Amino acid sequence: MKPLLSLLHRLCLAALLGAAATAWAGPPDLRAAQDAGFQHGLERVVQQLGLGDEVAAGHLSLALVDVSKGAEPRLAMLNGDRMMYAASMPKLAILLGAFVEAEAGRLALDPEHLQALTNMIRRSSNEDATRVLHWVGGERLIDILESARFRFYEPGGAGGLWVGKAYDDAPAYRRDPVRNLSHGATAFQVARLYYLLESGALFGPALTAQMKEVLSKPGIQHKFVKGLEERPGVEIFRKSGTWRDTHADSALVEYGDRRYVMVGIAEHPQGGEWLRRLAAPLHDLVVAPVREARLAP
Repeated sequence: MKPLLSLLHRLCLAALLGAAATAWAGPPDLRAAQDAGFQHGLERVVQQLGLGDEVAAGHLSLALVDVSKGAEPRLAMLNGDRMMYAASMPKLAILLGAFVEAEAGRLALDPEHLQALTNMIRRSSNEDATRVLHWVGGERLIDILESARFRFYEPGGAGGLWVGKAYDDAPAYRRDPVRNLSHGATAFQVARLYYLLESGALFGPALTAQMKEVLSKPGIQHKFVKGLEERPGVEIFRKSGTWRDTHADSALVEYGDRRYVMVGIAEHPQGGEWLRRLAAPLHDLVVAPVREARLAP
Protein backbone atom coordinates (compact mmCIF):
# COMPACT_ATOMS: atom_id res chain seq x y z
CA MET A 1 0.00 0.00 0.00
CA LYS A 2 2.82 2.38 0.88
CA PRO A 3 4.48 2.11 -2.57
CA LEU A 4 1.12 2.88 -4.19
CA LEU A 5 0.60 5.95 -1.98
CA SER A 6 4.14 7.09 -2.75
CA LEU A 7 3.51 6.70 -6.48
CA LEU A 8 0.23 8.63 -6.23
CA HIS A 9 1.98 11.39 -4.31
CA ARG A 10 4.68 11.69 -7.00
CA LEU A 11 2.08 11.71 -9.77
CA CYS A 12 0.08 14.45 -8.02
CA LEU A 13 3.20 16.54 -7.49
CA ALA A 14 4.23 16.10 -11.12
CA ALA A 15 0.76 17.17 -12.25
CA LEU A 16 0.88 20.29 -10.09
CA LEU A 17 4.34 21.25 -11.34
CA GLY A 18 3.28 20.53 -14.91
CA ALA A 19 0.28 22.82 -14.54
CA ALA A 20 2.49 25.56 -13.10
CA ALA A 21 4.93 25.20 -16.00
CA THR A 22 2.07 25.38 -18.51
CA ALA A 23 0.70 28.54 -16.89
CA TRP A 24 4.16 30.15 -16.78
CA ALA A 25 4.47 32.51 -19.73
CA GLY A 26 8.07 33.48 -18.97
CA PRO A 27 9.38 36.60 -17.24
CA PRO A 28 9.25 40.03 -18.90
CA ASP A 29 12.46 41.06 -20.68
CA LEU A 30 13.89 43.80 -18.47
CA ARG A 31 16.77 44.46 -20.87
CA ALA A 32 14.29 45.82 -23.39
CA ALA A 33 13.41 48.54 -20.86
CA GLN A 34 16.72 50.42 -21.10
CA ASP A 35 15.87 54.11 -21.28
CA ALA A 36 18.30 56.68 -22.73
CA GLY A 37 17.07 59.59 -20.62
CA PHE A 38 17.09 57.52 -17.45
CA GLN A 39 20.60 56.29 -18.30
CA HIS A 40 21.80 59.87 -18.74
CA GLY A 41 20.34 60.75 -15.37
CA LEU A 42 22.19 57.87 -13.66
CA GLU A 43 25.45 58.89 -15.30
CA ARG A 44 24.91 62.50 -14.22
CA VAL A 45 24.38 61.47 -10.58
CA VAL A 46 27.56 59.37 -10.61
CA GLN A 47 29.61 62.19 -12.10
CA GLN A 48 28.22 64.77 -9.65
CA LEU A 49 29.26 62.53 -6.74
CA GLY A 50 32.77 62.15 -8.15
CA LEU A 51 32.40 58.42 -8.79
CA GLY A 52 32.86 58.38 -12.56
CA ASP A 53 36.45 57.16 -12.37
CA GLU A 54 35.43 54.37 -9.99
CA VAL A 55 32.83 53.16 -12.46
CA ALA A 56 35.35 53.37 -15.31
CA ALA A 57 37.84 51.31 -13.27
CA GLY A 58 35.22 48.63 -12.60
CA HIS A 59 35.12 49.28 -8.85
CA LEU A 60 31.42 50.17 -8.83
CA SER A 61 28.41 48.64 -10.56
CA LEU A 62 24.89 50.06 -10.39
CA ALA A 63 21.41 49.24 -11.63
CA LEU A 64 18.31 51.40 -11.26
CA VAL A 65 14.82 50.35 -12.36
CA ASP A 66 11.71 52.50 -12.19
CA VAL A 67 8.87 49.99 -11.79
CA SER A 68 6.14 52.52 -11.01
CA LYS A 69 4.24 51.69 -14.20
CA GLY A 70 4.42 47.94 -13.74
CA ALA A 71 4.60 46.51 -17.24
CA GLU A 72 6.50 49.61 -18.48
CA PRO A 73 9.73 49.69 -16.43
CA ARG A 74 12.70 51.96 -17.12
CA LEU A 75 16.22 50.56 -16.70
CA ALA A 76 19.57 52.30 -16.33
CA MET A 77 22.83 50.66 -15.30
CA LEU A 78 26.59 51.07 -15.16
CA ASN A 79 28.71 47.91 -15.20
CA GLY A 80 25.37 46.18 -14.71
CA ASP A 81 26.58 42.90 -16.21
CA ARG A 82 29.89 42.85 -14.37
CA MET A 83 30.12 39.71 -12.23
CA MET A 84 31.35 40.74 -8.77
CA TYR A 85 31.85 39.21 -5.37
CA ALA A 86 28.79 40.35 -3.41
CA ALA A 87 29.28 39.00 0.15
CA SER A 88 25.87 38.44 1.78
CA MET A 89 23.71 39.98 -0.95
CA PRO A 90 23.37 36.58 -2.76
CA LYS A 91 21.41 35.36 0.25
CA LEU A 92 18.60 36.70 -1.94
CA ALA A 93 19.17 33.62 -4.10
CA ILE A 94 18.80 31.33 -1.08
CA LEU A 95 15.55 33.13 -0.24
CA LEU A 96 14.33 32.55 -3.79
CA GLY A 97 15.25 28.88 -3.59
CA ALA A 98 13.33 28.44 -0.33
CA PHE A 99 10.22 29.97 -1.87
CA VAL A 100 10.52 27.77 -4.97
CA GLU A 101 10.61 24.74 -2.70
CA ALA A 102 7.67 26.10 -0.70
CA GLU A 103 5.71 26.61 -3.92
CA ALA A 104 6.36 22.96 -4.84
CA GLY A 105 5.25 21.76 -1.41
CA ARG A 106 8.70 20.61 -0.34
CA LEU A 107 9.34 23.27 2.31
CA ALA A 108 6.74 24.49 4.77
CA LEU A 109 6.64 28.23 5.47
CA ASP A 110 5.95 27.55 9.13
CA PRO A 111 7.17 29.75 12.02
CA GLU A 112 10.51 27.93 12.29
CA HIS A 113 11.36 28.28 8.61
CA LEU A 114 10.07 31.85 8.34
CA GLN A 115 12.14 32.90 11.36
CA ALA A 116 15.28 31.49 9.76
CA LEU A 117 14.49 33.24 6.46
CA THR A 118 13.83 36.53 8.26
CA ASN A 119 17.06 36.30 10.28
CA MET A 120 19.00 35.53 7.09
CA ILE A 121 17.66 38.61 5.31
CA ARG A 122 17.07 41.31 7.93
CA ARG A 123 20.05 40.61 10.19
CA SER A 124 22.14 38.73 7.60
CA SER A 125 22.61 35.73 9.88
CA ASN A 126 25.24 33.43 8.37
CA GLU A 127 24.05 30.57 10.57
CA ASP A 128 20.49 30.85 9.29
CA ALA A 129 21.65 31.33 5.69
CA THR A 130 23.59 28.08 5.92
CA ARG A 131 20.60 26.33 7.51
CA VAL A 132 18.22 27.48 4.75
CA LEU A 133 20.73 26.59 2.03
CA HIS A 134 20.89 23.06 3.38
CA TRP A 135 17.09 22.85 3.36
CA VAL A 136 17.06 23.81 -0.32
CA GLY A 137 20.25 22.00 -1.34
CA GLY A 138 23.30 23.69 -2.83
CA GLU A 139 23.16 22.03 -6.24
CA ARG A 140 19.38 22.34 -6.31
CA LEU A 141 19.74 26.10 -5.79
CA ILE A 142 22.14 26.39 -8.72
CA ASP A 143 19.65 24.46 -10.87
CA ILE A 144 16.94 26.96 -9.87
CA LEU A 145 19.13 29.98 -10.67
CA GLU A 146 20.07 28.59 -14.08
CA SER A 147 16.58 27.29 -14.92
CA ALA A 148 14.67 28.44 -17.99
CA ARG A 149 11.98 29.76 -15.66
CA PHE A 150 14.24 32.22 -13.81
CA ARG A 151 17.56 32.63 -15.71
CA PHE A 152 19.17 34.46 -12.80
CA TYR A 153 22.53 32.98 -13.74
CA GLU A 154 23.71 32.65 -17.34
CA PRO A 155 26.80 30.41 -17.39
CA GLY A 156 27.56 31.21 -21.03
CA GLY A 157 26.96 34.93 -20.60
CA ALA A 158 27.55 37.57 -17.96
CA GLY A 159 26.75 35.33 -15.00
CA GLY A 160 24.31 36.68 -12.42
CA LEU A 161 23.23 35.54 -8.97
CA TRP A 162 25.39 32.75 -7.61
CA VAL A 163 25.73 30.82 -4.35
CA GLY A 164 28.33 28.04 -4.44
CA LYS A 165 29.32 27.99 -0.79
CA ALA A 166 27.49 27.88 2.52
CA TYR A 167 27.96 30.87 4.81
CA ASP A 168 30.24 28.96 7.17
CA ASP A 169 33.78 27.59 7.22
CA ALA A 170 33.09 24.78 4.75
CA PRO A 171 34.84 25.10 1.37
CA ALA A 172 32.98 26.13 -1.77
CA TYR A 173 31.15 23.21 -3.38
CA ARG A 174 30.94 24.89 -6.81
CA ARG A 175 32.35 28.25 -7.89
CA ASP A 176 30.75 30.26 -10.67
CA PRO A 177 32.04 29.67 -14.21
CA VAL A 178 32.51 33.37 -15.04
CA ARG A 179 34.79 34.64 -12.26
CA ASN A 180 35.29 31.63 -9.97
CA LEU A 181 33.33 33.31 -7.15
CA SER A 182 31.69 31.58 -4.20
CA HIS A 183 29.04 34.29 -3.65
CA GLY A 184 28.57 36.50 -6.67
CA ALA A 185 26.11 38.76 -8.44
CA THR A 186 25.60 41.21 -11.24
CA ALA A 187 23.69 44.37 -10.43
CA PHE A 188 21.35 43.70 -13.35
CA GLN A 189 20.23 40.25 -12.22
CA VAL A 190 19.68 41.38 -8.64
CA ALA A 191 17.59 44.30 -9.90
CA ARG A 192 15.71 41.91 -12.17
CA LEU A 193 14.83 39.68 -9.22
CA TYR A 194 13.24 42.60 -7.36
CA TYR A 195 11.46 43.73 -10.53
CA LEU A 196 9.96 40.30 -11.12
CA LEU A 197 8.94 40.08 -7.47
CA GLU A 198 7.21 43.46 -7.56
CA SER A 199 5.47 42.70 -10.87
CA GLY A 200 4.14 39.38 -9.56
CA ALA A 201 6.14 37.35 -12.07
CA LEU A 202 8.11 35.30 -9.53
CA PHE A 203 5.27 33.72 -7.56
CA GLY A 204 1.55 33.96 -6.93
CA PRO A 205 0.08 36.72 -4.73
CA ALA A 206 0.37 34.88 -1.39
CA LEU A 207 4.04 33.92 -1.81
CA THR A 208 4.85 37.35 -3.24
CA ALA A 209 3.41 39.05 -0.16
CA GLN A 210 5.25 36.64 2.14
CA MET A 211 8.57 37.17 0.38
CA LYS A 212 8.18 40.94 0.58
CA GLU A 213 7.43 40.65 4.29
CA VAL A 214 10.71 38.80 4.83
CA LEU A 215 12.55 41.53 2.89
CA SER A 216 10.88 44.36 4.82
CA LYS A 217 11.97 46.17 8.01
CA PRO A 218 15.76 46.19 7.44
CA GLY A 219 17.64 45.32 10.59
CA ILE A 220 20.96 46.93 9.62
CA GLN A 221 20.88 50.71 9.19
CA HIS A 222 23.65 51.51 6.73
CA LYS A 223 24.33 52.09 3.01
CA PHE A 224 21.05 52.64 1.07
CA VAL A 225 18.95 52.52 4.24
CA LYS A 226 21.08 55.19 5.92
CA GLY A 227 21.10 57.35 2.79
CA LEU A 228 17.32 57.18 2.41
CA GLU A 229 16.84 58.58 5.91
CA GLU A 230 17.11 61.92 4.07
CA ARG A 231 13.90 61.04 2.22
CA PRO A 232 11.18 60.37 4.84
CA GLY A 233 8.18 58.32 3.84
CA VAL A 234 9.95 55.49 2.00
CA GLU A 235 9.29 51.81 2.63
CA ILE A 236 12.31 49.60 1.94
CA PHE A 237 12.58 45.90 1.06
CA ARG A 238 16.26 45.13 1.14
CA LYS A 239 19.32 42.86 1.30
CA SER A 240 22.88 44.12 1.69
CA GLY A 241 26.31 42.54 2.03
CA THR A 242 29.73 43.45 3.39
CA TRP A 243 33.04 41.59 3.46
CA ARG A 244 36.36 43.40 3.76
CA ASP A 245 36.46 45.86 0.84
CA THR A 246 33.25 44.53 -0.74
CA HIS A 247 30.13 46.59 -0.08
CA ALA A 248 26.82 45.67 -1.71
CA ASP A 249 23.25 46.80 -1.29
CA SER A 250 19.95 46.20 -3.03
CA ALA A 251 16.49 47.55 -2.37
CA LEU A 252 12.96 47.74 -3.65
CA VAL A 253 11.67 51.12 -2.51
CA GLU A 254 8.06 52.26 -2.27
CA TYR A 255 7.31 55.98 -1.98
CA GLY A 256 3.73 57.08 -2.49
CA ASP A 257 2.72 55.78 -5.91
CA ARG A 258 6.34 55.32 -6.98
CA ARG A 259 8.20 52.01 -7.00
CA TYR A 260 11.85 51.56 -7.90
CA VAL A 261 14.77 49.17 -7.47
CA MET A 262 18.36 50.19 -6.89
CA VAL A 263 21.38 47.92 -6.67
CA GLY A 264 25.01 48.76 -6.02
CA ILE A 265 28.15 46.65 -5.67
CA ALA A 266 31.45 48.31 -4.78
CA GLU A 267 34.97 46.91 -4.42
CA HIS A 268 36.66 49.65 -2.40
CA PRO A 269 37.26 50.50 1.27
CA GLN A 270 34.90 53.47 0.90
CA GLY A 271 32.27 51.50 -1.01
CA GLY A 272 29.72 51.57 1.82
CA GLU A 273 29.94 55.35 1.96
CA TRP A 274 29.53 55.54 -1.82
CA LEU A 275 26.28 53.63 -1.59
CA ARG A 276 25.02 55.85 1.25
CA ARG A 277 25.73 58.97 -0.80
CA LEU A 278 24.09 57.51 -3.91
CA ALA A 279 20.79 56.59 -2.25
CA ALA A 280 19.06 59.98 -2.02
CA PRO A 281 20.10 61.24 -5.51
CA LEU A 282 18.95 57.98 -7.10
CA HIS A 283 15.64 58.30 -5.23
CA ASP A 284 15.29 61.84 -6.60
CA LEU A 285 16.09 60.67 -10.13
CA VAL A 286 12.97 58.50 -10.01
CA VAL A 287 10.70 60.80 -8.00
CA ALA A 288 11.72 64.35 -9.01
CA PRO A 289 10.35 64.32 -12.60
CA VAL A 290 6.87 63.57 -11.21
CA ARG A 291 7.20 66.29 -8.60
CA GLU A 292 8.31 68.82 -11.24
CA ALA A 293 5.39 67.90 -13.50
CA ARG A 294 2.93 68.49 -10.69
CA LEU A 295 4.42 71.88 -9.88
CA ALA A 296 4.46 73.05 -13.50
CA PRO A 297 1.87 75.75 -14.35
